[in-house]
Amino acid sequence: MEALRDRLAEVLKRGWWSLLLRGLVAIAFAVLTWLQPQISLTALVYVFGFYALVDGILAAGAAIAGRNLSRSWWMLLLSGLVGIAVGVLTFMRPGITALGLLVYIAIWAIGTGLFTIFAAIRLRKEIQNEWILILNGLAALAFGGLLVARPGAGALAVLWLIATLAFILGITLVMLAFRVRSLGKLVGTGAPAKA
Repeated sequence: MEALRDRLAEVLKRGWWSLLLRGLVAIAFAVLTWLQPQISLTALVYVFGFYALVDGILAAGAAIAGRNLSRSWWMLLLSGLVGIAVGVLTFMRPGITALGLLVYIAIWAIGTGLFTIFAAIRLRKEIQNEWILILNGLAALAFGGLLVARPGAGALAVLWLIATLAFILGITLVMLAFRVRSLGKLVGTGAPAKA
């Protein structure tokens, strides 16, 4: 039990900043999108591609850094690789139509949501407030489902939905980062964790 606690403390100490950075990037993307509602579809493609790529790189990097510390590291790696693939594909095909962009975004949102919910279920015994991750995953799933159900929605409406989802995801990731950081400190010192 002591060895598991020490491994968990090491994972939490190393990885909390990655969650924080991913959350801040998502919030910055949302604010930039809200401040520039007249953005063209091509610019939206690049902004989204950059966001998906950075988020994917950070997730994959955190997974690789923690691969010796957790048996479930591959879930985060797979989520990061999906983000990287969607980001690269977006940059390779910037002239895609609005419908194509919606499909890319829907696939990314649904994949991210599923991986996040699965990770929350797998980590429910190791972390408190796993509902934050589940809420994050459900929001991404709902957004992806909405894009699949209503692909003809206007580009501006979709842009605002993307920004809103990114903002919600960013806030929950920042909250989770600080929770994980404080839990890592408590586990590392042997002090009892507070709810």
